[in-house]
Amino acid sequence: MPIYEYRCNACARTFAFLYGVSRDSRDPACPACQGKDLTRLMSRVARVRSEEAMLEDLADPAKIGDLEDPRSLAQWAKKMGSALGDEAGEDFGDVVDEMMEAERQGASEEGGSGEAAEDL
Repeated sequence: MPIYEYRCNACARTFAFLYGVSRDSRDPACPACQGKDLTRLMSRVARVRSEEAMLEDLADPAKIGDLEDPRSLAQWAKKMGSALGDEAGEDFGDVVDEMMEAERQGASEEGGSGEAAEDL
């Protein structure tokens, strides 16, 4: 059964509508104002990918961003950590945050934040 997304032209609310395949299927109406003046939207598409394909995509150098920018590296590390899930460790995000804080304070990895760098 297909699910379509609509935007009500009267109240601007966006909603999803599940079409049935039975004879008594009804036309979509806005759940907020019961309006029938609707615009059908393009829905997001999801695709199934293997864990290996997901990690290869994250490891693509074009996805990392500027290697000299600590913020873009931290964002990439957080995405990689969430993709790895439990394998990255429970405190992976905290370690990345600590490293970013140390970078903001001007500390080098060999200096004050060596402990956080070793955890990676």
